[in-house]
Amino acid sequence: MAEPILDIQNLCKCFGGLKATDDVSVSLRKGEIHALIGPNGAGKSTLIGQIAGTIKHDGGTIRFDGQDVGQLRVTQRAQLGLGRTFQVSSLMPEFSALRNVMLALQARQGSSFRFWKPVMKDAGLRDEASAILERMRLAERMHITSAELSHGERRQLEIAIALALRSKALLLDEPMAGMGPEGSKQLTGFLDALREEVPVLLVEHDMDAVFALADRISVLVYGRVVASGTVAEIRSNPLVREAYLGEAV
Repeated sequence: MAEPILDIQNLCKCFGGLKATDDVSVSLRKGEIHALIGPNGAGKSTLIGQIAGTIKHDGGTIRFDGQDVGQLRVTQRAQLGLGRTFQVSSLMPEFSALRNVMLALQARQGSSFRFWKPVMKDAGLRDEASAILERMRLAERMHITSAELSHGERRQLEIAIALALRSKALLLDEPMAGMGPEGSKQLTGFLDALREEVPVLLVEHDMDAVFALADRISVLVYGRVVASGTVAEIRSNPLVREAYLGEAV
């Protein structure tokens, strides 16, 4: 079996006497969506933060695309192709959807001096950004500022930016949060079509979306992985049913 694109082994993080991440090992393979589920306070977002580099881990290893990235900064991990979306959007709210994506394309090209050139006048960047937004069904909204987009549209725009950056893997932290049933259904469809291009490590509370999308599920409780397996295996696991799923299954 091919080496995982993302391989986390024995990861630990303590805040005082609290073990937020307790000897966690998870992996992400190319072509899959691996969902992380668990009750509030289980350590899911803390784990994502350590993988992305916003939170320094205390022990264990984080390997991405064959490289140990545990000591790299957030920007360095992003440059290697590790993309992330947040529970709270990190878009530039005053810029249009088109300009947000164009700036991501510009950043990917690695020529910071080009910021002195008006980005909107670059026809090549504009055409590529427009194509990405059309793919994400945002073409008709490309000239709207990200602040004016709906919650679901902002999530789509964040994924468009990850595509512009040519991310090799995505860390998605509760992308369905705040969405209604129709928005969740639409985003689920986007992610389902995306997995072969960009594998996804997904933190999500919407169990309908998790069960529809996940190739594998890992369950965190009090910072520890208590179970990992396919959707069918997790649905039937009595410990998981008792600790988290309850009537959701």
